[in-house]
Amino acid sequence: MSRGKPSRQNAPSGDRRGGGRRNESGGRRSGQRGTTPIRPPGTGAGQARQKGLGGDQVEGRHAVRELLLAGTRRTREVIFAADLDQAPILDEIVDLADDTKTPIREVPRGKFEAMARTDAPQGLMAFAAPLQSVELDTLARPVGGEPPFLLILDGVTDPQNLGAILRVAECAGVTGIVLPRHRAARITPSVTKSAAGAIEHLAMTQVAGIPAALQRLKELEVWTVGLDMVADTTVFDLQVATDAIALVLGAEGSGVSRLARERCDVIARIPLAGNLGSLNVATAAAVSCYEVVRRREQT
Repeated sequence: MSRGKPSRQNAPSGDRRGGGRRNESGGRRSGQRGTTPIRPPGTGAGQARQKGLGGDQVEGRHAVRELLLAGTRRTREVIFAADLDQAPILDEIVDLADDTKTPIREVPRGKFEAMARTDAPQGLMAFAAPLQSVELDTLARPVGGEPPFLLILDGVTDPQNLGAILRVAECAGVTGIVLPRHRAARITPSVTKSAAGAIEHLAMTQVAGIPAALQRLKELEVWTVGLDMVADTTVFDLQVATDAIALVLGAEGSGVSRLARERCDVIARIPLAGNLGSLNVATAAAVSCYEVVRRREQT
């Protein structure tokens, strides 16, 4: 790609599932349940659980199903709450766990809720190897012969928003996610549930600072486009959408930071026709990502 820097813009069956689960004392499901305290597999009492990008505790049926189905990292254990109603997705999850030789355990409802980190885990969680960070330079390489399509999140702190953004990104074919190491949401159980399995398919990296990452991407000939309410160019006018591109979305409320904004090649806005002054960051991610998709499909 010949790079000429543009001017800045302004701103699964029921019986099988019952027979396959183990109760918390380690035996097959029965009327007797032990009271052994539950601890995440591979975690000692004084051992830190957060490694890599996080994502080691996965909650929610779709997120756990995708964890097992993707097979991109090891699932240590799947845990069911007792007395769940029958559902096809639960049968499928048991089948997937059996296929991958993943231990399955059933625990009393109260103990399950004490382990959960989200408000609605849907009676199911899993513990897995943490997600691993990929090098930024790796994300900047073509994928399957196509130019990279990155999403940079500059200080998104709300777990629900982060999860929703990751789900949008995976569906839109984003090839890499760049997250700051500090002052931003981590890949927590709330994020994994909101993302509904998207984290199993997204390459992600953590960087010390977004401005430095933007500078490195310029050196690697990736166009960086910051989303801001004040800009002359709109996301519907992005001539660089078919090239190697990184969209930069800012924190809820404050938007893209000043230093990050100054490092972007282009600043673009999403036109607003109503009375409200801004979109939710996850919605803004959806609009801008799918504009890139639209342009790429036309080439």
